[in-house]
Amino acid sequence: MTDLPLSAAQTILDATLTEARRLNLKPLALVVLDGRGAVKAAVAEDGTSLKRFEVAHGKAYGALALGIGSRAIGKRAVEQPTFVAAVSHVVGGALVPVPGGVLARAGDGQVVAAIGVSGDTSDNDEACAKAGIEAAGLTADTG
Repeated sequence: MTDLPLSAAQTILDATLTEARRLNLKPLALVVLDGRGAVKAAVAEDGTSLKRFEVAHGKAYGALALGIGSRAIGKRAVEQPTFVAAVSHVVGGALVPVPGGVLARAGDGQVVAAIGVSGDTSDNDEACAKAGIEAAGLTADTG
């Protein structure tokens, strides 16, 4: 798979939300970006705060921009804050360095998508993203 079919993006959305409801999490916003960074699918549950989509997008877009999950970007921000600040500037601020931005890899290891989730704790956001990616038959890479 070199591209992310819309059906796979919809599976990721549905499975991510199913996991969030199973865990009784706060309302989430999530975005699925294809491997080139274009929005493939997005949703915000009732009750999310105003900018949750932008946070979810920043988690996913940052992961694609650096080729590592947003959890790893957060670690790098502690170790190399100037670098992460510079990259954030280069990508127009669309980089959120906390867990919840997860790369989706095909069987050959190629990145085909990134999923960003925001609304609950960052660890819970990440867990839901992983569940969605795995439901679509892809491998989740949190960094």
